[in-house]
Amino acid sequence: MQMTPIDTRPSLLPLSLQDVGYSINGQMLIGGITLDFTTGAPTLVLGPNGAGKSLLLRLCHGLIAPTQGKVIWQGMAAKTPQSLRFEQAMVFQKPVLLRRSVLANVEFPLKLRGLNTATRQAKAMVVLDRVGLAALAERPARVLSGGEQQRLALARAWALEPQILFLDEPSAALDPGATRQVERIIESIAASGTKIVMTTHDLGQARRLAGDVIFLHRGRITERTPVDVFFNQPQSDAARAFLQGDLTW
Repeated sequence: MQMTPIDTRPSLLPLSLQDVGYSINGQMLIGGITLDFTTGAPTLVLGPNGAGKSLLLRLCHGLIAPTQGKVIWQGMAAKTPQSLRFEQAMVFQKPVLLRRSVLANVEFPLKLRGLNTATRQAKAMVVLDRVGLAALAERPARVLSGGEQQRLALARAWALEPQILFLDEPSAALDPGATRQVERIIESIAASGTKIVMTTHDLGQARRLAGDVIFLHRGRITERTPVDVFFNQPQSDAARAFLQGDLTW
């Protein structure tokens, strides 16, 4: 079964954050965030621990609502409420898997989308083959290795053919071999037309995957630049210190 080309569907993008902030008990965790996400190469979000990277992705995805500012989907597809549910997706550092088979995990969101049994099984097998898990389709998902579980989580998201996919440190707990497998899948998803927005602590990974970099420090964006500019001529003191290993929080 062929995947549906993303560029033939009504666009959900751009996604705009307008002076977005999030506070708990009066303490600002992230603030003053104004930026747009459009189609194109992956955007990697970098910064020290506690900078607000994961929080930024959760705000974009809609898992939490900002306490300040607005998160606005501006494309034509955003006029249909269901599009926000199925045209964008998120994968976490620790995969959240159902107590079902590998195949059933990928089928589940397709069932929610309304696809019939034959169509969703065929579609699920396509993406499982693409991530190297087709031979494990009937195996219980929760007995997979860590790397296999993360590939399954990516396959499940990819099956929806999202226009934008948020990835929160998807290879943080993996060994180098499993990390490279995950990176190849991310590259393939991006090549299919999905906009990737991803957090990582791995600077080598950012160099390999990013088209541009957002750098967060203490809950604020200090710069957004093309990846080569970020690593060769960082624009902020915080980014320079971070790249030199001198900024830890």
